Amino acid sequence: MLEKIIHLDKQLFVFLNGLGSETFDGLWLAITKQFYWTPLFLFIFYLLQKKIGWKKFGIYILFTAILILVCDQTANLFKDYFHRIRPCNDEEIKSIIRIVKSSDTFSFFSGHAANSMATTVFTFMILKRYYKYGYLLFLFPLIFAYSRIYLGMHFPGDILTGYFFGALFGFICYKVYQKYVFKN
Repeated sequence: MLEKIIHLDKQLFVFLNGLGSETFDGLWLAITKQFYWTPLFLFIFYLLQKKIGWKKFGIYILFTAILILVCDQTANLFKDYFHRIRPCNDEEIKSIIRIVKSSDTFSFFSGHAANSMATTVFTFMILKRYYKYGYLLFLFPLIFAYSRIYLGMHFPGDILTGYFFGALFGFICYKVYQKYVFKN
C-alpha cells in the first residue's frame, strides 16, 4: 500500500513539476523565498495590530515565533527519521523532471508548507472576526508550497503532510492564544 502511495506521489509530482517553463523559473525562485513576501506580511501585521492592539499583537508575534520553531523542528525530526530523498535527487525520476533548485537534505515533510500553513491558520483564526475576506490568506501557503514542487524540491505528499501538521499546530496555537490572550 505504501509503495502505491509513493508511486502515485511521484507521478503527481512529475505532472505538476512538468507544468513549469524556463520563462517562469525566476518568478518561482523568488516566490519560494520568504523575504519577497515581506510586504504582504507587513500589511497583514498592520491589519492585525489595528484590530487587536499593540499588547496582543506583541503576544501574537511571540506565539508566531514559537509556532514556526515547533513546525521547523517537527519537520526536521521527520526528515531525519524518514530519510526520504528530494525529487531533485531521486534517480528514478531525476532525468524526466525539471530541476530548478536542488538540495542534499531530506524531503519528508516540507517545513515551508508546515510553517506557511501554521502561520496562516493561526492568523486567519484571529483575523476572521474582523475581515470577511480573511480566507484569502490561504493563497499564501498554496502558492508558497507549490513553488517547492515547481523547483523540484518536494513531492506533493511532502506538501500535504506539511499542510496537515501546520494546520494542526496553527489551530492548537490559536486555541492557546484564545484562552490566555483573548480569554474567551
